[in-house]
Amino acid sequence: MRAYVGVGSNLGDRWAHLALAARELRACPGVTFLRGSRVHDAAPMGPSQPRYLNAVVELETTLEPEALLERLLAVEQAAFRERGLRWGARTLDLDLLLCDDLVVRSPTLTVPHPGLISRRWVLAPLAELCPDRLVPGTGCTVAELLKAVPAYDMKPVGLYPG
Repeated sequence: MRAYVGVGSNLGDRWAHLALAARELRACPGVTFLRGSRVHDAAPMGPSQPRYLNAVVELETTLEPEALLERLLAVEQAAFRERGLRWGARTLDLDLLLCDDLVVRSPTLTVPHPGLISRRWVLAPLAELCPDRLVPGTGCTVAELLKAVPAYDMKPVGLYPG
């Protein structure tokens, strides 16, 4: 199954946290790290906090979406992620955006990610990897969704580390 994961960090050494995510994902049984988008420096959403580094990584996995989510949460813990304030600052944030053409609605997971269609800082790096992929439930491609969202305070700053 092809999966796309949003990666973000705005606390501590942001580049190191993105590199840690790549290393940890490469080490996950049942997960193959294929590639990452460019990294974008973006304004935060929510309370006042430092700017984010955001990217998207493309994975091939034999794991079911819920099991992949468990692995992603473990990677966040490896970066000492603390959950507190909604949309608050974090060392590492991993969001499961898409899993093939699956639609998942469970108490712990929603795929496609519910914020996907309105967040330029997610759609721009995702469009670098799969612009023509249809987003289930929208009838639109990633590139079409990107064209529809407003401009945002963000800019590419480098290649995905690791």
